[in-house]
Amino acid sequence: MSDLTLYHNPRCSKSRAALELLQARGLEPEVVRYLDTPPSAATLRDLLSRLGLGARALLRTGEDDYKALNLADPTLSEDALIEAMASHPKLIERPILVRCDKAVIGRPVDNLLELLP
Repeated sequence: MSDLTLYHNPRCSKSRAALELLQARGLEPEVVRYLDTPPSAATLRDLLSRLGLGARALLRTGEDDYKALNLADPTLSEDALIEAMASHPKLIERPILVRCDKAVIGRPVDNLLELLP
């Protein structure tokens, strides 16, 4: 079992580049295709904790769902934002690499290097 987990969208060029970077270094992460198996609210809270970020920082603000759900509303709670991402996984920034108790968003892809052995 790998000590690396990559939250991955194969249709995203940054996500594909992240996987290629890992594989080029001989690393085979556990790949979570999060659009096929969306993370639960509890998993998202755990990811946010490992990232050291608030929920708003993990939102893809250019997505249609972001506008349709009025997620720019500053009065929305962390829980509301997390629930929105759990229900609409397209809203989750990608790729995310997790290693042990840390995680990074791979934008730019070189951010992944922070977690690599």
